[in-house]
Amino acid sequence: MANKTWQLQEAKNHFSEVVELAMKGGAQTVTKHGKPAVVIVSVEEYESSKKPRKSLFEALRECPVDLAEIIPPRSKETARTIHFD
Repeated sequence: MANKTWQLQEAKNHFSEVVELAMKGGAQTVTKHGKPAVVIVSVEEYESSKKPRKSLFEALRECPVDLAEIIPPRSKETARTIHFD
């Protein structure tokens, strides 16, 4: 049962189950007074979320496809001029 929502008292009473479910790959949300309060996740999921993400520029630099072949350079003939009056 992945991604379950638990009321705080229910999570306290079934804490081992909450932890086991989180470890099997599903975030467990605990509510307090009917509102989400915390999310319990596995260590692997937590560590993965802390990793710095690549910028779009970095991802494009690592792209195995030569983007110049896909996106031709703009020429003066294809460039558009916008006039503001």
